[in-house]
Amino acid sequence: MEYKDYYKIMGVARDASQDDIKRAYRKLARKYHPDVSKEPQAEARFKELGEAYEVLKDPEKRVAYDQLGTNWKANQEFRPPPDWNAGFEFSERGFGGGDASQYSDFFESLFGRSFRSGYDAYGGAAGNASGGRGRGGASFHAPGEDHYAKIMIDLEDSYTGATRTITLQVPEVDVQGHVSTREHRLNVAIPRGIRPKQYIRLAGQGAPGRGQGKRGDLYLEIEFRQHSHYRVDGSDVYLDLPVAPWEAALGATVKVPTPEGIVELKIPAESATGRKLRLKGRGIPGKTPGDFYVVLRIVPPPANDEAAKAFYRGMAEQFKSFNPRARLGVQT
Repeated sequence: MEYKDYYKIMGVARDASQDDIKRAYRKLARKYHPDVSKEPQAEARFKELGEAYEVLKDPEKRVAYDQLGTNWKANQEFRPPPDWNAGFEFSERGFGGGDASQYSDFFESLFGRSFRSGYDAYGGAAGNASGGRGRGGASFHAPGEDHYAKIMIDLEDSYTGATRTITLQVPEVDVQGHVSTREHRLNVAIPRGIRPKQYIRLAGQGAPGRGQGKRGDLYLEIEFRQHSHYRVDGSDVYLDLPVAPWEAALGATVKVPTPEGIVELKIPAESATGRKLRLKGRGIPGKTPGDFYVVLRIVPPPANDEAAKAFYRGMAEQFKSFNPRARLGVQT
């Protein structure tokens, strides 16, 4: 997937005001409109302009796009980092608006989904998340919009529960029409057992209402930071465990780290790389807790001196009839 430089497509500087962007789009849209343009590939250029304008005209999409940084070049191979939009507070209307299907794969990878509103930390209904006009078209007293943000937490926070101070960046447009952000600091209780893609609802932390309308709510989508040891699949947690060849061949009892502390694990004799050993109920906590899986990875000692090399030569002689590639139909 190719990176798209929307500023270059629009012919504007990265610090252009919203009015500058609007003027640039109108000028280029007239030039490349397929009904009147004589320019080569006018239709493709017009579509590309529409995509760039969809992002840059909207302060929320623009701020999110800008977080990708300035090091990317047009047409460069691109994959969005999983946490690229973490820590930014958006309205669902602003971030998820637009029909992603009419734009490029690049646009869809960034903005092709909207936040799931109306769910609490455990996927249950959390009340009506819509704002807008009341019955009969009245709008003087209207609830504020709900806001959404993705936050990154540690896997261990889900095991124990925690209280964390987070700082969200809220997109705003200043009086000169330039996009900026302000900080929104919050103390957030992380529920024990929360999982990725679930939400924490903070009542009254969204946009202000109109008149006497209540403030909207803020929904925090949970993602786990990448861990140095563990990986998560649903409610299950996996650890790749290095073991010595003799531990795998003869069996052993070894110490294994888990998010809840060190446990002793019995490795059966004649184990091979890739064997999974399950610790039932030691995954992410919950009404039905996940499991913790240990995946064995056999690690041979290095042959970095003459004694070690001699040992390996003796092993080769001892097991000269052993063919590790027999299943592949390859002879030694």
